Amino acid sequence: MRTIQAKDIIDAVATMCVRANTELPDDVRAKFEQAMANEDSASAKEVLRQLLENADLAMKTKLPLCQDTGLAVFFVEIGEDLTVEGGNVKDAINKGVRKGYGEGYLRKSACDPLTRKNTGDNTPAIIHFDIVPGDKLKIAYMAKGGGAENMSRVTMLAPAQGWEGIKKFVIERIAEAGPNPCPPTIVGIGVGGTFDHSARIAKKALLRRLDDTHPDPKIAELEKELEEALNKLGIGPMGLGGKTTVLSVKIALEPCHIASLPLAVNVQCHSQRHEEVEL
Repeated sequence: MRTIQAKDIIDAVATMCVRANTELPDDVRAKFEQAMANEDSASAKEVLRQLLENADLAMKTKLPLCQDTGLAVFFVEIGEDLTVEGGNVKDAINKGVRKGYGEGYLRKSACDPLTRKNTGDNTPAIIHFDIVPGDKLKIAYMAKGGGAENMSRVTMLAPAQGWEGIKKFVIERIAEAGPNPCPPTIVGIGVGGTFDHSARIAKKALLRRLDDTHPDPKIAELEKELEEALNKLGIGPMGLGGKTTVLSVKIALEPCHIASLPLAVNVQCHSQRHEEVEL
């Protein structure tokens, strides 16, 4: 049995929150540069140039990539042979969020859904836990802004609708979203499970690198097919037109009930703010 200190979790989470909100991931930067080279539209090229400049300024000044520093979402894997001393994992993560968002001067967006009163420290965080073999603690953090999250949807298709129904729904959703999620976006798609589980795996799919390839060649082809279809919408960077509406499409599939076809579309903004750590 291995033991780690709650304080180490707090400090790691605080660092993750600040870093994710101020440092553009290298795979996203590479996608911006690739998109600039492929774009024909002058306005699209200019928007992408400004996004890169914004990333450089954020890195230099340690100011956020975007004023909406999001709700704090975590996917946590806890090893069966791990114990935490000086607190528990959930409390430590929330304390880390309070510390990171406070010391990093990040906007606190968590509020009561009815009174709209701000909680003041961006907690409670949204935390998804998994128990796994081993003695490690893996924490993945994602800053989920309102503009992108509001464009996300879950639906229950009829099984007979199959892939064509899935594709149709995703294309219509991104078309309806238009400029609202600050494109170019990353689109996570969860197929299967239950109503709630499809949304969970759609969001978790957003943690994949933009330059990776799905291990199942058939799913990889479907991701490519959808990415090409979405970019043909012509919405373009910030909705000003162009060939780059999405940077990547990530699909997660899990078994579902014989009478159901759950489908979730989770949209992430162009900054793709996330960090992972293993303790």
